[in-house]
Amino acid sequence: MDSLKHLNKYFARYKVKILFGILFILISNGAQVYIPLLLKESIDALTSGFSKEVLIKYSFLIVGAALISGVFRFLIRQTIIVVSWRIEYDLRYDFWSHIQRLPLRFFQNNSTGNIMAHATNDISAVRMYIGPAVMYSIDTVTKFIIVIFIMLSLSTWLTIYALIPLPILSYFVYKLSKKIHKKFTLIQEKFSDLTAKAQESFSGIRVIKSYVREQSEIESFTKLSKEYLERNMDKVKVQALFMPLLFLITGTSVIIVILVGGGMVIDGKLTLGGITAFVSYLSLLIWPTIAFGWVANIIQQASASMKRLLNIMRENYDIEDTALTDHSIDTLRGDIEFKNVSFSYKENLQPVLTNINLKIPRGSSIAVIGHTGEGKSSLVNLIPRLYDITMGIIKIDGHDIKTIPLSVLRRNIGFVSQETFLFSETLTNNILYGVEKRNRDIVLKSANIAGLHKDVENFPQAYETILGERGITLSGGQKQRTCLARAIAIDPKILILDDSFSAVDTHTEEEILVKLKEFMKDRTTIIISHRISTVKNADNIVVLKNGNIVEQGKHEELVAFGGIYADLHYKQLLEEELREMS
Repeated sequence: MDSLKHLNKYFARYKVKILFGILFILISNGAQVYIPLLLKESIDALTSGFSKEVLIKYSFLIVGAALISGVFRFLIRQTIIVVSWRIEYDLRYDFWSHIQRLPLRFFQNNSTGNIMAHATNDISAVRMYIGPAVMYSIDTVTKFIIVIFIMLSLSTWLTIYALIPLPILSYFVYKLSKKIHKKFTLIQEKFSDLTAKAQESFSGIRVIKSYVREQSEIESFTKLSKEYLERNMDKVKVQALFMPLLFLITGTSVIIVILVGGGMVIDGKLTLGGITAFVSYLSLLIWPTIAFGWVANIIQQASASMKRLLNIMRENYDIEDTALTDHSIDTLRGDIEFKNVSFSYKENLQPVLTNINLKIPRGSSIAVIGHTGEGKSSLVNLIPRLYDITMGIIKIDGHDIKTIPLSVLRRNIGFVSQETFLFSETLTNNILYGVEKRNRDIVLKSANIAGLHKDVENFPQAYETILGERGITLSGGQKQRTCLARAIAIDPKILILDDSFSAVDTHTEEEILVKLKEFMKDRTTIIISHRISTVKNADNIVVLKNGNIVEQGKHEELVAFGGIYADLHYKQLLEEELREMS
């Protein structure tokens, strides 16, 4: 239950509306519990002598009380329930904002489906506590107190007899609620697995169809669905005991009142109107008693969901602005320096990079090459602080990158990663994604440099063509060039191309590199590639092996050196000759 205390700050934002809601509950309950008293007085008045005036008087009073209760019941929903939806919005906004600021490490350790389940199912479960549970808790307690007080005033002993079954009810509710809490936690965990599987299948639909694995995916999803169903059925079996127990125990109270109260009426200790009011009050207690069990159930579910949400909300940002941040830095030029930089993804893992020393002057181009898994992508990921270094220091324009405001650092870096990602938007919106001021000229200029413009001319709606999910309507090369255009559009001081031409033919690649060289004058370009043709014209080429710089220099120097670079160069020349011969 401690997890629900986190919601107190949200309640504080809407305390005025909540207080009005509580006031409306009191007025509504006051009018509702007054009806049985009016009923008692009208019956007692009629038994002493029939009067049309008395009948009309009490009829109007009962209808009036019912109207007042109904109107304020409506106002309760317009305050407390509306507040619950607003708090859900605030909670979802805070959760989403928090997720956006979490480091890349978090997303590598948590599946997309699991995060989606938190953002949808768990937050909805918490809203049920914020609105209905809070409203009915206050409603139940106030109504219970008022009704018990009136019943005691009518007959103390009859009230005591009527309330004998209630402690038994409380015990059962407590035991069942604990079981529901455990089972709901298991259900939410399985729902996360189910969501993750669905998201993975949709994202990998091309692979599934290519390998004819549709039936396997159906069976796998069916198995998870059955497990989810079984866990829900376990909870339903426990919940199914709630209502029968509630009606059994409250029904027992009514039987006791009729038996004991009937004898009191015969003995003249209670009027006919009095026992009628008593039965009416017991019927009013049935819903609060049922609501008590229902609310306990909701609270248990909300507590389980909030605990899961807090596990994410308490994740540290790791990479963010700190007291060391120099907010006077508002732009970058592009001089980069690595000084004794080492990096590992976790403390107990082998370093991916070791003792890297490297200078990249502003306006220069540098290429990083090496076999797969040598740390090339890890090296460039450190520059925009997608990860933080383990040891050493990285400087840009003489500033430690940890002192540069994160927004300034990343705004000045155009990053095209190995994995292309495009939004289900127009081509224009994808290219201008990082640009605040929308400008058609920027789109055309960026697309032209990226070698995309000639392809777009053949699209049905040119730059207003809607791309499918992840850009599924584009070819691999078109996706890469669109991502390149998006990076160019922000007018970066530093451009990082992480194997960004793997799906582009060599002729188109050469055209792009020529245009890029002109665009990147006075800017810094870092290129990662497996192709020698891509990197041979760079001002400096760095060869990585086992996370260390083992070779460095210009193309001609490295070929003459006869090391790893020369070996790659000759192998690729041989492959090219074989392709031409075939």
